[in-house]
Amino acid sequence: MTRMNKLVCGGALAAVLLAGSCAAPMNDGSITADPTANHPISVAPDMRILRLSFAGDGLPSDDAQRFDRFVGDYLSRGDGSISIAAPAGPGAGDAIRYFGERLINLGVARSRILVGNRQAGGDSRVEISYVAYVAHAGACGDWSKDLSESASNLPGPNFGCATQANLAAMVANPRDLEQPRSMGEPDAARRVTVIGKYQKGETTGAAKAAEQSANISQMAN
Repeated sequence: MTRMNKLVCGGALAAVLLAGSCAAPMNDGSITADPTANHPISVAPDMRILRLSFAGDGLPSDDAQRFDRFVGDYLSRGDGSISIAAPAGPGAGDAIRYFGERLINLGVARSRILVGNRQAGGDSRVEISYVAYVAHAGACGDWSKDLSESASNLPGPNFGCATQANLAAMVANPRDLEQPRSMGEPDAARRVTVIGKYQKGETTGAAKAAEQSANISQMAN
């Protein structure tokens, strides 16, 4: 090999090594390529409490609406039981029965209702409470790194933060981020219908309405 060829080969090898060193991650451990690791979502229990006055003859319209909204939130986001705590005294039983029946009428299973008395301590209102889970993500806006120069080839510290924050804000039940829900009871009636159609050789899927169909436009080239 001539001297010129050796110089050319050596220069090419140096260029390859230099390019490889630029592409190799040089991470100090503070940031990774995974935004879920850089901006983790934390899930924590949160006690929801509603206190309403009860005089033995039902609730005023405004309080009734507040109660219905509170129970609706429990049905969609609550975890575990919902409790009714009435101040100890002669009217405690009536208050517990009233709110218990109202919960059942709104769709709460009787097995998920806990009842009890509490010391009034100057507050004669009935307390309804349950535990919900909330998701939190860290604050965004970390532009401490120069994004125009990164020897590590890793995203900036703010990368993915907005996505994680939006996910934490939108998830219906934050506990789904911790563990999957258990499967619900199968629909026995639907199962019988599908098996019957299968045995008859009929289509087992649900029929589509006319407005659910679509046509693909045929355009000439």
